[in-house]
Parts: sequence; structure tokens; C-alpha cells
Amino acid sequence: MIKVNVYGSNSDGNSYVISDGERSLMLEAGISLKKMNEVDWQSVDGCLITHEHGDHKKYVDQVIKQTGMNVFLSEGTQGVLNLPSYRSTILKPLKQQNIGSWEVLPFDVEHDVNEPLGFFIKSKNDDRLLFATDTFYVRYKFPGITHLMVECNYSLDILDKNIASGRIGAYRKKRLLKSHFELENVKTFIRSNDMSQLQEVWLLHLSDANSDAARFKKEIQAITGVPVYVA
Repeated sequence: MIKVNVYGSNSDGNSYVISDGERSLMLEAGISLKKMNEVDWQSVDGCLITHEHGDHKKYVDQVIKQTGMNVFLSEGTQGVLNLPSYRSTILKPLKQQNIGSWEVLPFDVEHDVNEPLGFFIKSKNDDRLLFATDTFYVRYKFPGITHLMVECNYSLDILDKNIASGRIGAYRKKRLLKSHFELENVKTFIRSNDMSQLQEVWLLHLSDANSDAARFKKEIQAITGVPVYVA
């Protein structure tokens, strides 16, 4: 069974390590490796980066300089980050990439950057993890998801109340609607996919101002019937 370790999941920094018990993958490089000192870097087969924003890539240079793993990212993200070619691999949407013992299917998502990606990851034990963050929509459907790591950034009703009270500016709503996953859209995504083998859900990248962790957990657990964790 895949184990998920969370080291950061917000606008300050995002990084996760998933493990099948023997080998691991790093997802995102937005947290200093000094804060991930319990990780056995020799067991990590690679680092996947979804897009170019700092909270997802800030410490990618540490990954390259301090570990032996390669970085995997889209051509658009590489065009911005300009990582050394000998330590980076370009991922093509919907083209499977084997990384150590893992099978990774990258897919395109919707965000306000060039070529952001999500990942459908299969372990050697046939667990299937879906990772989607910093997106307002995922157009694809995936079979047999066992582990779901999905952004649940905000709720529209909380956002509207914050705007009405003046807590946040109305201009932020336009960007959020076209950049981040809203609670009801997450529910729609879950209902439209094969969750018959689902074992657990991780809700990622919750907004400090426009989310309610306890509510989000309760509502997602109600429709999935499996443990839900807030990263």
C-alpha cells in the first residue's frame, strides 16, 4: 500500500514523498530538504514537478545538488526553470514514463502557467495514485484509483462571504475560478471517476482564508466512504 508523507501543502511551499514500502517518489520541490531530513534519499527514484510557481519548485536546485535523483517536468516548465538537461527529463502529457519501479502517466491540467501537469502513478503493487493540484478542472477519467491526492483550495460560498465582508478583494475571485480547485468541483471530479478501489483521500493546498478543513474533510468523506486527510 502506498504511504503518503506530507512536508508542505500551501502557498508557502508544497512537497510530498510517496512510498510503496521500498521505493519512493518525491512530488514537488517547494520545501527545503533540511525540513525533510528523515527521508532516505537513496530510496527516492525521482522528483516530479507540476509547474513553475515558486511554492512548487523553489528548492529544485537543492534536489539536483544534494541528491542523486533526476527531476521530471513538462517542456513548458523546463522552459522557465532551465534545469540542467542531464538531470531533467521532459514529460509529455498522456505518454507513460517509467521512473524506477513506478509507472507515471502525466496529464495536462488547467492553471495559469505554461503546460502544468498532474500525475497518475502506479506502484509495482498495482496501487494507483492520482495527484492533481493547482488546477480548476481535470478533463480526464482514471481507472481504479486507490489513493487520491487532490487540491481542494476553497469553497465558493466562503469566498463570496469574504468578498462581501471586505476581507479579500473581489479581483481575487476571477483568478481563483480559473486557477484552483473548488470544493464542489472536487466532488464532481470524484463522482465522475472510478473510485471503487479507493482507500484514502488527501486534500491538498487549502486556502488559509477561503477554506474550512473540518467541513471539507466531512463532505468529501461522506461521498467517498474512506478516510480523508487534510494535508
